[in-house]
Amino acid sequence: MEWWELLLVIFSALGGLIAIGMPVAFAFLLVNLGAIFVLQGGGRAFHSLILSMYDSVSSFTLLPIALFVLMGEILWHSNLAFKALDVLDKLLGRLTGRLSILTVITGTLFSSLSGSTMANTALLGTMLLPEMERRGYKKPMSIGPILGSGGLAMMIPPSSLAVILAAIGKISIGKLLVGALIPGLIMAVLYLSYIIIRCRMQPHLTPAYDVTPVSLREKLIGVFKYLMPLGIIVFLVTGVIIIGVATPTEAAALGCFGSIVMAAVYGGLTFVSLKKAVMGTVQISVMMMTILASALTFSQLLAYSGASRGMLEYALTLAIEPIILVLVMQLVVLILGMFMEQVAIMLIMLPIYIPVINALGLDPVWYGVLMLMNLQMALTTPPFGMLLFVMKGVAPQGTTMRQIYMAGMPFLVCDAVALTVVLLVPATVTYLPGLFY
Repeated sequence: MEWWELLLVIFSALGGLIAIGMPVAFAFLLVNLGAIFVLQGGGRAFHSLILSMYDSVSSFTLLPIALFVLMGEILWHSNLAFKALDVLDKLLGRLTGRLSILTVITGTLFSSLSGSTMANTALLGTMLLPEMERRGYKKPMSIGPILGSGGLAMMIPPSSLAVILAAIGKISIGKLLVGALIPGLIMAVLYLSYIIIRCRMQPHLTPAYDVTPVSLREKLIGVFKYLMPLGIIVFLVTGVIIIGVATPTEAAALGCFGSIVMAAVYGGLTFVSLKKAVMGTVQISVMMMTILASALTFSQLLAYSGASRGMLEYALTLAIEPIILVLVMQLVVLILGMFMEQVAIMLIMLPIYIPVINALGLDPVWYGVLMLMNLQMALTTPPFGMLLFVMKGVAPQGTTMRQIYMAGMPFLVCDAVALTVVLLVPATVTYLPGLFY
């Protein structure tokens, strides 16, 4: 059987299992088992599969996944995020479109404290959407900013999905986390610029309202009491990686310890909140690790079958510029993102794409960030972007999916602009890793 025929059979089986509703991890595992039985005859090959799955999740480098999730869960369940939001709200005063701007700033800050896009979106929607609706904000300036900034958790460290992408693609976790920082901030700046410009052109989208005056003393107290401690946690997670004094695992442990201490100091570390944080961490981490174990064995299957080698040789024979090939690869990811979950896309495409990127002499960290940005766009791309349905769950009754789709479109355009900048200027990704590593 030719490599492309084998690849077609494997992907068809995988797509069919996912289409009928089978969980991604189990779909990959079933395809792995079937292919091993056909190609290797089973027997000791199944034993090797078990050992391979164990080795894939017992790596010390994957520990940041659970620690990043636990850090975010503690901050959410201890209500420290709500207090920080109140301080930011007071700092903005009577700024035009203040609640939409507050959403992006808060989403960016919370993204640096949690690696979960769904948690970030749900939190912003729960905290800010009711107030924006009450103030008469229209859907493009209420739902739109939440969708855009909620997805920033995929880009701004700590990002659990970035760790998974690095593990599957065999990319340096630290370099990928640091490299994604500037592109994430570019996206946030584009969101803010769009909101400010559109609010000036169409003031009716964000009606002005009276704001209770707050003294400078009260603002400063809020900053020192609630924002600066969060800034310390951000430094413990991201800063120590950037300056090169800690590995991602050590940084995750520091951030987790800092969030526990902060929650205890502010009286939010109760037995109930700690139990919710631990249970949430266990559920999310087990899901991610199960998917990761199946993914890495799937990439080994592609290598053993010769499909990866055949795809690589074919890509290298194409008489096109490498940048065009990268564009085609990104287009495939974007289309898949309209229908599939992000981790599933990583599992399917990375074992094929990364060898091609390495063979072309391109920087895998740069490509990893490009793929992260593309997957972040897929979160809000109709018809099945995951954050669209999270938004539907927290939106007021009567909000239609069409309204949610339309509200997110301008922010998808901002994402596309940021993706183009990173594609044309690789230094936006490579500068910080090159400076500190």
